[in-house]
Order: sequence, then structure tokens, then C-alpha cells
Amino acid sequence: MATLEQIQARLKKLQAQADALIARKTQVAVNQIRELMLKHGLTTADIEAKAKARREAKALSGRSANGKAKLAGAAKGKLPPKYRDPKTGATWSGHARPPVWIKDVKDRTKFLIDAAAESGAAGKAKVTAKRGAAAKKATAKKAAAKKTTAAKKVTAKKAAGVKTTVKRTVATAGRKAAVKKTAAKKSVAKKATAVKKVAAKKIATVSEAVAAS
Repeated sequence: MATLEQIQARLKKLQAQADALIARKTQVAVNQIRELMLKHGLTTADIEAKAKARREAKALSGRSANGKAKLAGAAKGKLPPKYRDPKTGATWSGHARPPVWIKDVKDRTKFLIDAAAESGAAGKAKVTAKRGAAAKKATAKKAAAKKTTAAKKVTAKKAAGVKTTVKRTVATAGRKAAVKKTAAKKSVAKKATAVKKVAAKKIATVSEAVAAS
């Protein structure tokens, strides 16, 4: 006959096996629920909202028929759109039967309205950034063009100054050469006149000597 300790050990072992089985079943159930939520685009917030609506409906079940009708109408009212087709603009709340444009889509996150808004905002930010970069490039090009034009003007002024200086130097050199040439001519003319005078004197002296003899 088994002792109390053996029986308790068996019970403890069986309890551990039972806990393991429960954990496995729970995990399987969680996985199934998660797959269903992903398939239908549901979140825990959607489930909580639905459960809250049901609780409120039960809490108000004791009111009048008119109140019940209003509550039912509010509970069954049109839910806000959660998904949008970017091509047609059609929307879907994420509940009931999915429309054709999203029915066979596995990843529905790209059709989320919030995601689309964020994508649009990101696109606008990119466009703004590109425009800013283009404006900066244009400004830089204009500044470079201005610098190049200014440099060309300075170079042209320097070249003009050099040409003027060269012209002045050439003109001055020409004037000096003309002055030297004129002075040389005058000097030659003076020497020729002096030679003529000396020759004339010698001729006159010879003539006088011949006449005296």
C-alpha cells in the first residue's frame, strides 16, 4: 500500500502535468486569437471597446424600450473608418466582412489611415527637405557666379591697367628716342658748320698767300 508521501508526490506530479497541459492549451488559444486579430485587422483596443459597449448595454437593460432602442442604435452606429484604399478612397472600419480591395491582403498596416497620414507627412517633409536643399544649391551657385564675375572684373581692370602702363611706357620711350635723334642731328649740323668754317678759313689763307707771291 502506498504511503501518504508517495500519494502526495504523485498528486504533485499530476498537478504539474495538468498545469503544463493548461498552459499549452492557453498558448494555442492565444495563438488562434492573435491570428484572427491579424487577419481581421483588430487590436486589443477594438476588443475592449466592443466589450465596453456590451457591458454598457447590459447595464442599461433595465431602462425603457425607447432608451434601449437608442442605446442599440448608438452601439450599432457606424464605426469610424480605420483603413482606406489609396486608389479609390474607399474606407473600412475593420469590423464585419472586409471589402474586396483589402480582403486578400495579409499585411493591412499599409492601409491604416494613421499610417497613411504619417506617410503623407513624411513625404511632405522629404519634399520640403529637397526644396530646401535645392534652394541652398541655387543660392550657392548664385554666390559662386557673383564671385566669378567679380574676379573677372578685377582681372579685366588689372589687364587694362597693364595695357595703359605699357602704352605710356612705349610713348615715353618714343618721345625720348625722338629727342635724342633731334639732338644728334643738331650736333652733326654744328660739327659740319664748324668744319666748313675751318675749311673756308684755310682756303682764304691759301688764296692770300698765292696772291702775295
